[in-house]
Amino acid sequence: MKAYLAGAIEHAPDNGIAWRRDVTQFLADILGHTVYDPTTEELSILSQEESANFRGYKQNNLPEYQRIVRKLIAHDLSILTTDIDYVICLWDNYVKNGGGTQGEITVSHLHGIPVYLVSEMETEKISGWILGCVSKVFTSFEELENHLVQKYGEKG
Repeated sequence: MKAYLAGAIEHAPDNGIAWRRDVTQFLADILGHTVYDPTTEELSILSQEESANFRGYKQNNLPEYQRIVRKLIAHDLSILTTDIDYVICLWDNYVKNGGGTQGEITVSHLHGIPVYLVSEMETEKISGWILGCVSKVFTSFEELENHLVQKYGEKG
């Protein structure tokens, strides 16, 4: 089984790294599942030059920035629709400033891929579109982990 880890990157204080690292460890150690973590995959997708400069291109070379971002989008959506069993999404205040997570959730829904959303926000503050696309909403990672253990069992 393989999970896609969706959530804020660009606007998150740590680029969304810490929660993904923790979830990856849980999935591997307890369930024996693997993950697609877009925060670690960027280096394998982009050249050294693209990786080093692309965030700066947003301000000084928009066409080059768009080319690189489109490369990342194409790769991530290809993996999502061909190699993923379920999506885990952290929905927080940082994700609201982006667009990728919303797109990933929508594409997952369109392809029948379960999306497990973790959010401490009150449900009424989460977009109806997002709630319509997710399979189940959890208020903590502990609650999600308990669900995943019940659904998939601990690795043997």
